[in-house]
Amino acid sequence: MIRCYVTDRRQGDVIESARRCIDAGVDYIQIREKDLPPAALLELAIAIRDLAAGSATRVLVNDRLDVALAAQIDGVHLPGNGLPAVEVRARVRILGVSTHSVAEALAAQEAQADFVIFGPIFDTPGKQAVGVEALRSVTAAVHIPVLAIGGIRDSNSDEVMAAGAAGIAAIRLFQAPSPSGRGRPQGG
Repeated sequence: MIRCYVTDRRQGDVIESARRCIDAGVDYIQIREKDLPPAALLELAIAIRDLAAGSATRVLVNDRLDVALAAQIDGVHLPGNGLPAVEVRARVRILGVSTHSVAEALAAQEAQADFVIFGPIFDTPGKQAVGVEALRSVTAAVHIPVLAIGGIRDSNSDEVMAAGAAGIAAIRLFQAPSPSGRGRPQGG
């Protein structure tokens, strides 16, 4: 199972959560701090890059190709309304794209994204769930890994995997002070 920790400094200590996730072998850390000024975002990207050095964890920044290049991190994760994936692809080692439909997932695949994040699968604060059947439609339509996001918990991760997801992406699951179960960073 591919695991992607999506940061949110408003919900806890991102550096400590990143350290735990790296120690547990989480595949990706997506730095998603949309409101940080560029200099502070660059500083955070460098700090997480340095924590991940020598590990299998890859570091991506959300929608900021300039920061990814300046920090010399692994790549960029694009939101649905972000930079065109086809223009970013040649400039990064790893490209992820957020999608909300089969058409968007197919477009990301066409742009040679390495993976897509699809959701929200389950209810999450401020967003209405699209459900497991929508996830199943996306996983059947594309040939790149699809990570499920939105309300992912230990108790429902088996359900998204059974729907064809290659893994999960989450904030709270990986950022909780004492996460538990299969989706947790510790031993995962």
